[in-house]
Amino acid sequence: MSNTLLPDYRPSEAEEFMSPMQREYFKHRLENWKEELLRETRGTLESLQEESLAEPDMADRATLETDRTLELRTRDRQRKLITKIESALRRIANGTYGFCEETKEPISLRRLEARPIATLSIEAQEQHERMERTHRDC
Repeated sequence: MSNTLLPDYRPSEAEEFMSPMQREYFKHRLENWKEELLRETRGTLESLQEESLAEPDMADRATLETDRTLELRTRDRQRKLITKIESALRRIANGTYGFCEETKEPISLRRLEARPIATLSIEAQEQHERMERTHRDC
């Protein structure tokens, strides 16, 4: 953690938006999240290498295969999430983090707290989802 970032620090609306402290805070959160996902992935790979599909009972083998498939699907979602985290870290580095990709307006701190990889403001996200529903229903 940065020397300037206190352990109990939380971004506040009273501060300048995306101040150095806020950027450091979100960078730290994103890096920790990424490391946690990578740790889980390593654990999954280790367990998959140790497991054997040579279960004599067909029901046990089917259960194991189902569990493996579910685990691999989860890891694939996490791989995509890691890509989004890395993209957010690049946006922090280049100064565009926290700003809506469509409107260029600040994304609310509450939204960034809830979803640190957000690239759209709530309003832009809602409009995007409405457009998706409209095109899907056609």
